[in-house]
Amino acid sequence: MRIVLTDFMSLDGVVQGPGGEEEDTEGGFRHGGWSGPYFDPEIMGTEISDGMDGADALLFGRRTYTTMAAAWPNRPDDPFADRMNSIRKYVVSRTLSEADLTWNNSVLIPGEGAMAAIDNLRGEPGGDVLVWGSSKLATQLVSAGLIDEYRLMVEPVLLGGGKRIFPEDGERRPLKLVSAKTASTGTLVCTFRPAG
Repeated sequence: MRIVLTDFMSLDGVVQGPGGEEEDTEGGFRHGGWSGPYFDPEIMGTEISDGMDGADALLFGRRTYTTMAAAWPNRPDDPFADRMNSIRKYVVSRTLSEADLTWNNSVLIPGEGAMAAIDNLRGEPGGDVLVWGSSKLATQLVSAGLIDEYRLMVEPVLLGGGKRIFPEDGERRPLKLVSAKTASTGTLVCTFRPAG
């Protein structure tokens, strides 16, 4: 299995609260929902849909899981929601228990030892494990060298601050560009893989 990180990202690297005004206001973030005006269903929607087609699981941190679990089960007559609800979901958390995982097909990965458990997933046969949002978890995965592919939708907006996914540890991590598309909204849809 490959760990694939997919994120909506501002030009200055912010991934916080792309979907809604109150999605994530931590740290006083006041630009929730910033991504909506830049969404292109043809390019970006296809990228997300194709990603789900190649996935066998999703991987979330606690906050993103809680947000998703509150939203997706309540969408009747939606094939994408059906896929979201049926696919396996791994949740990394130090505070949730198995009893808290009420969204169908969810599995807890305890916070202690999570990177080793996720590395073990990479050794199992199967499709991709998609990481959406989950900025703290994403940063830990990048630091640990566990991201096999980055699918970034870089949107033409500067947010001036907020959560980012790339570690600020002084380490050099070379990547190679695998594909790039430009959406009608000016969003760059880029796929990178570790170089070497």
